[in-house]
Amino acid sequence: MKKQYLIIIVFLLFLTSFNGFSQNNSVLINDTSDIENLSIYPNPVSQGKVYINTVNNSQKKIEIYNVLGKVILTVSISQNELNISKLKAGIYIIKITENNITATRKLIVK
Repeated sequence: MKKQYLIIIVFLLFLTSFNGFSQNNSVLINDTSDIENLSIYPNPVSQGKVYINTVNNSQKKIEIYNVLGKVILTVSISQNELNISKLKAGIYIIKITENNITATRKLIVK
């Protein structure tokens, strides 16, 4: 019986002193690297065109990834309209780069 208590106490001390796998909220996320006033609509997309607006509306490099991380589409656009009619229905990640600032969003195609 004393041996069991000793094992339990040692185990509890080990758990309380071991902090390697706990989540830590001390990392601050800096959102200043996001593209200013980025809007992507409609989302979900059903008509094959998505509109990407920003404050600058300058040249944008667009990369679309599937959920496995494979690049599906890479284009550069100077206007705000992107034709995605060749994409199958599903969930994608869209990465937008404008003036060396990058933002990623989820894109749903119906």
